[in-house]
Amino acid sequence: MNYRDLEAKLLAASGLTRRPVAVAFPEAPPPGVPKYQGAQPAGCSFWRLAAGSDVFYTLPGDHYNCPIGSYTHKLDAPQLNQTLSLMIGLGYVKMEDLPGIFRLPQPPRVIVYAALGDTPVDPDVVLFAGRPANLMLLMEAANRAGVASNLPLLGRPTCMAIPAALLNGAVVSSGCIGSRTYTQIGDDELYVAIPGKDLNRLAQEIQTIAAANTQLAQYHQTRRQALSGI
Repeated sequence: MNYRDLEAKLLAASGLTRRPVAVAFPEAPPPGVPKYQGAQPAGCSFWRLAAGSDVFYTLPGDHYNCPIGSYTHKLDAPQLNQTLSLMIGLGYVKMEDLPGIFRLPQPPRVIVYAALGDTPVDPDVVLFAGRPANLMLLMEAANRAGVASNLPLLGRPTCMAIPAALLNGAVVSSGCIGSRTYTQIGDDELYVAIPGKDLNRLAQEIQTIAAANTQLAQYHQTRRQALSGI
């Protein structure tokens, strides 16, 4: 699959401006892909780097600074209990919330991050960030393609959107304060996570959806003016 053309097609049809981030879980590091060097405070920090056109892979230990992200990725972070205690003490989560947090089926050995058009391997999940009106087009296309999940809007933590999409289909996430801090997306932006295997079907439908929305916008504007005078 030509992921560079696919990215261009999806961005043009949806009007999104941020590059989508491809996340893959191969069994071994892909040849020629560098390992990430350094430290990041959260797993979603790697999304920001990839959206900026960095291509790299990480190992489980690179994610241990983020206990919650490690939890959703089924990694054994050493500070998980301490972080959960803090969040529970603040009233941010309850113990009974934990079973509802999606997790990967098994711990990944390697995680590859790249902007979709630069991905060196087939992605397992692709993350889109943007304003609701643009993401609406993606989700309408996902529904038309039959690849959308039946899940409601996901909340914290944002990173559970990855296993949720992998297991259920395209999902929308409102994000969380940690992710918004580490990725620096806008207060008016959300996330959509789509299984990589469904991207081609999504791309086949999004131009139809985008064209239909353009015509419907004109239709509704005409009705509004005719019926309400504004």
